[in-house]
Amino acid sequence: MHSQKTQPINEVIQMNNRNPNSTEENSPSKLGRREFLTATAGAVAAALLAAGSNSLLAESSDDGMIHRTLGRTGERVSIIGLGGWHIGQPSISEHESIQLIRQAIDRGITFMDNCWDYNEGASEVRMGKALKDGYRQKVFLMDKIDGRTKAEAARQIDTCLQRLQTDRIDLMQFHEVIRLEDPDRIFAEGGAVEAMVEAQKAGKVRLIGFTGHKDPSVHLRMLDLARKHNFHFDAMQMPLNVMDTHFRSFEREVLPVLNREGIAPLGMKAFGHPFILHSNTVKPIEALHYCLNLPIALRRHAAAPRMAR
Repeated sequence: MHSQKTQPINEVIQMNNRNPNSTEENSPSKLGRREFLTATAGAVAAALLAAGSNSLLAESSDDGMIHRTLGRTGERVSIIGLGGWHIGQPSISEHESIQLIRQAIDRGITFMDNCWDYNEGASEVRMGKALKDGYRQKVFLMDKIDGRTKAEAARQIDTCLQRLQTDRIDLMQFHEVIRLEDPDRIFAEGGAVEAMVEAQKAGKVRLIGFTGHKDPSVHLRMLDLARKHNFHFDAMQMPLNVMDTHFRSFEREVLPVLNREGIAPLGMKAFGHPFILHSNTVKPIEALHYCLNLPIALRRHAAAPRMAR
């Protein structure tokens, strides 16, 4: 992997805000997909926005990265984070993955994303190797599990810790809560939430959340069951993009509830994986700007691994 000079994300935002109609070659609105991804943290990146401020630039730091507070947890994270799926794919070598992760951290990215089932564990293994030599202490590590029973969830949590070579996960989430019965299974007697709470008490997990990308009604049901069990989620992840508002909108139906209850909203699929970009409806920087201006806690976007080379 060749080292490339990248622009800090605040410079990208400032450039576009100064002259969004610029025809200059270095205008973000004119950047190609490769250049845009490079400018927003290298590639394989997740764009993350934390709530609590009306001004993106007001929370810029000296290293060129913008940081926000993660909901009511008090945690400060970069608005750009590194997605975990693509770093484990066979099309990118382990050496390149490790180099990419460490370069991201060196450039100010503090939020790391991963999941127990990503590439049959390869994503976690590679990230675990990259976070050695003091890098683990520099990041906020998020991971996800798929188990729905207490036994399976506990097993997956321990596997995640082993692969990532760490004794704690900063935010552990129930992954892909996409079926109406998923919340019932998680909160049932002997369900996964029992394992998650025990892991939190044992210090293996600091914060708890859940993810999903199918229907806002499933997210709302998960929140309803949490209230009935006197359980408060620290974070929740969902798709948020320029097209979301037109059909079964997470932005309209779920986001206000999260902000009202102090749950950190985590956004994903800013580019529609990547159908929004392919539609030529908006430019990449416009899609990103839309997401960065929502009252959310994190913005997650994963780029194709070939763009990281």
